[in-house]
Amino acid sequence: MTSTIKLKSAYEPSAGDDGQRILVDRLWPRGISKERLGVVYWAKDIAPSNELRKWYGHVPEKWDEFRARYAAELDANPDGVQELRNHLSTPVVTFVYSSKEHRLNNAVALRDYLKASRVKAKK
Repeated sequence: MTSTIKLKSAYEPSAGDDGQRILVDRLWPRGISKERLGVVYWAKDIAPSNELRKWYGHVPEKWDEFRARYAAELDANPDGVQELRNHLSTPVVTFVYSSKEHRLNNAVALRDYLKASRVKAKK
């Protein structure tokens, strides 16, 4: 089954149409309890490395390079990516992130990576 992947800030309330919620950050969101976040899986092992996260710093001009470097990290961690894919078995999955940047963050890059790798696998 191929899940629809939605993206949502950890600071937004969960909703009934979120499906399974997966935290895709290396660090737990500040001030949010496990109960409030409501995630079924914390994919911290495939989140961007601390070095990459700090280098990027959500500087828009670094976005393309960030995506490329993050994709290389994901390519180097096939077991972690497969573990995440094992959690994509419901019709809807929501990647939860804590960045204040809603368009250029690791959840967006991860969703795009998974979509691209799925297309490659079909060829």
